[in-house]
Amino acid sequence: MRLTVVSSLDALCRHQACDMLASAYPEAVLMLHDLLEDGLLVRRSIQPGTPPQWGETRLEHPCPSCAIRLDIVPAVQQARDAGVEHLVLGLPPALPAAAVVRALRGGARRSVVLHAVVLACSPSAVEDQIWDRHTLFESGYLALPDDERTPGEFLMEELASIDTVLLADPNVVPADPPASARGLQLLRELAPHARTTDRATDIESLQRDVAASSSQGEPDESSSAGGTPGGDPASPFTTVIHQLHRPLHPERFHQALRSLAQGCCRLRGQLWMEPAPECRILLRGAGPRIWLENAGPWPAYLDFPSPGASAARDTNAAVRAIADAGHPSTVISATGEGPDSAEITRLLADCQLTEDEMKSGFTALADPFGLHTTHDIDSRRAS
Repeated sequence: MRLTVVSSLDALCRHQACDMLASAYPEAVLMLHDLLEDGLLVRRSIQPGTPPQWGETRLEHPCPSCAIRLDIVPAVQQARDAGVEHLVLGLPPALPAAAVVRALRGGARRSVVLHAVVLACSPSAVEDQIWDRHTLFESGYLALPDDERTPGEFLMEELASIDTVLLADPNVVPADPPASARGLQLLRELAPHARTTDRATDIESLQRDVAASSSQGEPDESSSAGGTPGGDPASPFTTVIHQLHRPLHPERFHQALRSLAQGCCRLRGQLWMEPAPECRILLRGAGPRIWLENAGPWPAYLDFPSPGASAARDTNAAVRAIADAGHPSTVISATGEGPDSAEITRLLADCQLTEDEMKSGFTALADPFGLHTTHDIDSRRAS
């Protein structure tokens, strides 16, 4: 069975995209899911020549993972077992496509072939959605008040994990051609790997077995910068990437981070930072929200003994040896409207430990981030 997975931030874009796909593939079965209040998951199946079918599942825990495990994956498997040749799967708003593909990969008994993994997106609204400071629930995209993700967080993860952006602009508000053009440029900068189109017939088939391979773009945490620059000279949006080979001073980086984030709609990367130089710290930023996450030890540090807290100079020697060997490093990718590469370079360079700091010891440095935990930072867009 061929499977086309459609994710979206809002139901209107999803409906329009699924209608476009149904017209492009009239033989396909269309299956739509909606997660409502109180954990009610509604499923509609539309097959050419037959009446629509409805189904409901009451989830004890109204969360995306339960929706996937208890209804979406079984429904896809039932469609496959029933001999459906092409299924267009419209996911509930704000439910990640990569999570569904992973779940299908783990439970597949017979081959399911990915035709496409699609994000239905309104180009005229995407920039405002990325900079929305509210949660998905507060902005009306999701009926689950406990989900603290912002619209920008969802969009950034989807843009990293899909292969196609299908442009859908429902006629809810008057058309804004400049905003649509700008949003299209932003989408292409954020997802240069994806095909961006407003025609479902332009979607190229992946022809990839779900059970045998990962989905295109599941966010690659091993990637240094989380993407490559789009390179469109006509676009106001660009991506700059910087790499540093000394650990960062935590307090100086904390002070620089707000300036670094202003005007950057996306930040991605990895940090090598005191007072936890053995830890690879992931940097993620979507619009006004930035967070750090401890990803565990750098592989190079596994080969070095871990001295006690009093052995500051031994630690310093290990840090210098690992830096000289070219293993851990800080890599930051910043996407925004004309980010000042020289200013970003200066900001980051000033955050590195100096030679004197490397030699004198730095185990007593303050830790404003709590590097051994996940931490959120509230940055603000430049006015």
